[in-house]
Amino acid sequence: METKIIKVTHKGQISLPVGIRDSLKIRQGDELFITRNEDAIVIKKVKKEDFGYLLKHSEKVAKKLWDNKEDEVWDNV
Repeated sequence: METKIIKVTHKGQISLPVGIRDSLKIRQGDELFITRNEDAIVIKKVKKEDFGYLLKHSEKVAKKLWDNKEDEVWDNV
C-alpha cells in the first residue's frame, strides 16, 4: 500500500503523485471513479470491464435517493 499526503488547490483540485499514477498505469485522458464513504474518498481507475460495477453502484445510489416515504406524497398530486 502506497500512501502520500497531497494538498487541495484553491479550485478544489488534487494531483495524483507520479508513483501512484505509474503503478496504476493512469494516463492523460483516463477516467477515474470517485466515491465518498463517510469521511473517506476512494478513487478507482475505470476500466471497460468495470461498467457492470458502475451500473450496480448507480442503481444502489438511485434506489437510496428515490426509495423514501417523503417522495411518495407526489404520487397523489
